[in-house]
Amino acid sequence: MKVNFFATLRDIAGGKTVEFDVDHGITAKELLDAIIARFPSMKKELLNQDGRMYGHVHFFINGRDVQFMDDEFQTKIMADDTVNILAGTYTVTVTD
Repeated sequence: MKVNFFATLRDIAGGKTVEFDVDHGITAKELLDAIIARFPSMKKELLNQDGRMYGHVHFFINGRDVQFMDDEFQTKIMADDTVNILAGTYTVTVTD
């Protein structure tokens, strides 16, 4: 299964698209676990201390953010699905 990474996650993954040897029909949570197993340093970029995905991180299946899907991370991913993961960046400006 191919997973596309965006923004700062590409540096950790070593490129835009990474192939994962997983069964089709796995859940988004199972794929997330496989991603973290392969790239342990990605865990701190994706998940908070409680193991929940940061609000600025988005896990898309076919353009829909998993966090807003009916089954959330229990959503099954099929062979022809497109998976994109991005960690949004933000800038903090301090003024006097």
